[in-house]
Amino acid sequence: MPFRHLPLALACAIGLACTGLHAAPADDGGNLPPASAHIATAELPPERVKATLADYHRWLDELDTRHGAAGLATAVVIDDKVVFEHTLGYADAASQTPVTPTTVFRLASLSKAFATAVTGLLVDSGKLRWDMKLVDVLPYFKLKDMQSADQATVADILGQRLGLPHNTYDNLLEGDESYQELVRKLDEVDITCPAGQCYGYQNVAFSMIGDVLFARTGNFFDRLVDQRLFHPLDMQTASYGRSALESSKSWAHPHRPGRNHGWIPFEPNETYYRVAPAAGVNASIRDMEQWLIAQMGGRQDVLPTSLLDVLHAPAVNTPTELRATPWRHARLSAAHYALGWRVYTYAGETLIYHAGAVAGYRTMIGFFPKYHAGVVTLWNSAGAMPSGLMPMVFDSLLGLPHVDWAGVESPEPAKAAPAKAKPARKARSRRHR
Repeated sequence: MPFRHLPLALACAIGLACTGLHAAPADDGGNLPPASAHIATAELPPERVKATLADYHRWLDELDTRHGAAGLATAVVIDDKVVFEHTLGYADAASQTPVTPTTVFRLASLSKAFATAVTGLLVDSGKLRWDMKLVDVLPYFKLKDMQSADQATVADILGQRLGLPHNTYDNLLEGDESYQELVRKLDEVDITCPAGQCYGYQNVAFSMIGDVLFARTGNFFDRLVDQRLFHPLDMQTASYGRSALESSKSWAHPHRPGRNHGWIPFEPNETYYRVAPAAGVNASIRDMEQWLIAQMGGRQDVLPTSLLDVLHAPAVNTPTELRATPWRHARLSAAHYALGWRVYTYAGETLIYHAGAVAGYRTMIGFFPKYHAGVVTLWNSAGAMPSGLMPMVFDSLLGLPHVDWAGVESPEPAKAAPAKAKPARKARSRRHR
């Protein structure tokens, strides 16, 4: 029987791309996280997919009618094919410039998966190891507990398990302190646990991977991503930085709410571009379709399954994700962080997911490895309504009871858990692509 994901321990044992990276620990109940199990691939019923896409189109029309976003671009990919692509609203509401499939958005924290992927490719080529100690590469790196600092690895910073409190120094970064200053005073922060032992989401510390890669290759981080990911995946409008965003032929301006359900564009904020590995990528929905295909195993020439298995393997428990939003509270039974990705158990299925947000931009991406099906959405305003659409699509694809998580069919989004899912059908396995 073909499997898309091997258990990480087995992958390491047979010599796949996991040098120095350990398998995820069992949870409190002694069970391995969901993505560590064999996942047999299965096909979604075509009639269900067709109905889902029709419903998604209708929900997006209603979102537009309700002025739920200044502008938005979204796509659904199944079996390496873009089966749905839709744009609405404005890249710039002041000039009424429409969003198109090649309009470039800021990706915010969806950028982290590019950092982990390019690191993995360099691990594969022998330039570094996942278990390489940071102190051996970065002379400036210190923590308040130097014993913990001495043990911290490349995988620890990319897996959000460095032992620092959540979002360490984000407030100072937003207060205009430089990344270089902040990363050199991490030793002033009380740690919450030894490195590798607990989850603490980071942007500043995560971005040390750019320094690591420069130290090991002599090449700048953004150039490495362009050479190893953007160019081979034909992500024609993808880039790093504010200047690149604003020089794009079509780019989405950030917006804030105005009068009479209108939207007011404003200048992009420079802040999180200063931590490029964590939040510096710009891309269009056309680019992200290619990225989603690659992450689901459809571009073995660029991201082989052996590497994807490592990037998507859950490693640290993130229990707060189980109650972060109504749909998470209702649908998720387990949540972990991998390497630049979150791994959820969504109504019993493994979901690889991440979201991002910076001033005036929101992004979401998620896919089910079992069904080789995923969704990506980018929008250029702070409204939360679009974020409820993705779980509605997930529910429909999985045959779950309909819940209006976005509030596009009712005055407010759903807040309660729905009824039980329909009985599972027999899975049909197919060969790995």
